[in-house]
Amino acid sequence: MRRAAALVCVLIGAALPARATDGAAVLRTALDAACKGSLTEINAVAARFPGGRILEAKVTDFRGKPGRAQFVLLVSEQSELRISRLFPLGRLRRISLEFHAVSETGARRPVMAVAANVNCKVIEGRRLIYGPDGSVVRLEVLDADLITIVAREPMNPTIPAGKDPGGVLVAVVDTGINYLLDNFANRLARDGMGKALGHDFWDRDDRPFDVDTGRSPFFPLHHGTAVASILLREAPKARVIPYRFPRPDMDRMGDLVAHADKAGARIVNLAMGSSKRDDWRTFEAAARARPHMLFIISAGNDGRDIDKRPVYPAALDLANILTVTSADGFGRLAQGSNWGRQSVDIMVPGENVAVIDHRGVAGRASGSSFAVPRVTALAARLLAINPAWTSANLIKAMRSRALPSSRQPNLPLSFGWIPDPTDDYLP
Repeated sequence: MRRAAALVCVLIGAALPARATDGAAVLRTALDAACKGSLTEINAVAARFPGGRILEAKVTDFRGKPGRAQFVLLVSEQSELRISRLFPLGRLRRISLEFHAVSETGARRPVMAVAANVNCKVIEGRRLIYGPDGSVVRLEVLDADLITIVAREPMNPTIPAGKDPGGVLVAVVDTGINYLLDNFANRLARDGMGKALGHDFWDRDDRPFDVDTGRSPFFPLHHGTAVASILLREAPKARVIPYRFPRPDMDRMGDLVAHADKAGARIVNLAMGSSKRDDWRTFEAAARARPHMLFIISAGNDGRDIDKRPVYPAALDLANILTVTSADGFGRLAQGSNWGRQSVDIMVPGENVAVIDHRGVAGRASGSSFAVPRVTALAARLLAINPAWTSANLIKAMRSRALPSSRQPNLPLSFGWIPDPTDDYLP
């Protein structure tokens, strides 16, 4: 989804006493000091922690003047504070603090978070709860007192029991899905014992839950559930294998493709990408070696020509890739969506599309990420009708559906747009 950036956060370490009030005291001390003195220095905070040492100090300009200051302060041998002040044009907008501490295994990790407003008043806190194996099992949202728990969010729950629903098998490679929601759990592909076939290539376990902590462990993003909701609605007889992509090591993408192939998936929904071709090196090799699999790829939302400034894997030269971008409802390239006369095949309406988010709440989303599952659903329906079709047959059929646009005669795409991807008509 196209969303505003999440609020920066503050953390507390596991090496501190377990009671929330103890961690809150450390953060409040640091926040009180951070709200005083110059916006571009950290000495006032360092003075509150005798023996502390400044590890990093960075000031970023905004319109030619300092607008953001970030600091890392070692407050003991086992813990550190990370402090961020946002002050565009010299006016304080937000203060964030992070506290990291060393766990029993010796690894420094975040445990709690706090964010404050322009008046240095705490907005909320967030705390991570770790399991015996060191993985995060729960995120707790705290009230401004940093004690009262307002909400609890699971981070890596077990997949509920169920049975295979049957239907065309589609792999969804994304941030995972929320399989605690019945309408998703009931559509998971499963083996003969009822075990779900998906996998988490980020955490390397069998629980591909919809959580992307790449930007912040306290304000995780959720993308895969909304994407999958479109596919499941528009292809009611499809079943899905969810995969959580391997953000820490993209070399695992080759293993992911092999896993999906072994499970029997002939269609792969991949509504993601990056500018670094090397991230997709193993994916490219694995996809090229499996011409029987169809990969339906997002063109991206950078507002650029990916023939000239590539996004991968969308720009890869593979015969079994269909690259999709987003159109508005009138057949014009959607604002912010990528294009490319050589790299992008088709576009479908992907703006203001109805989705179900990770909370199970109905909403709307826009972008090429949400155009992709509409095309994937079309491919799944066509394969259900024509089970002997190859990936080449599917691509040919969907390209044949693409039309010129009266609203944008010179579409910067290889083919054209499909006004209604829910229609199975073929020329």
